[in-house]
Amino acid sequence: MRSPTVLLLLGLTSAGLGFAASVAPARAGDPCEDLWVERNSIYKAYGYCFKTQRAINYFGNSGCIYDSEGAIPMSGADRATVLDIKHREKAQGCL
Repeated sequence: MRSPTVLLLLGLTSAGLGFAASVAPARAGDPCEDLWVERNSIYKAYGYCFKTQRAINYFGNSGCIYDSEGAIPMSGADRATVLDIKHREKAQGCL
């Protein structure tokens, strides 16, 4: 049986979204870390310039071009995914 994360990534990849391949592995067993990585992987794929040291250490800022999340020309589907992840982070007490 595949984990929900693997199924999500497979679904996103089959939908033609290129960011799924860039998702870095998070620590096993930490849902907040997993959600954080999932959400920020989308931002990274679009060229977001991270502000926090944690995100810079994890993803780097090489090739970044957008300083504001609102300036990222993200697809509607990816915006909806980010919003869903944020809601899950809030529900889990991560944010």
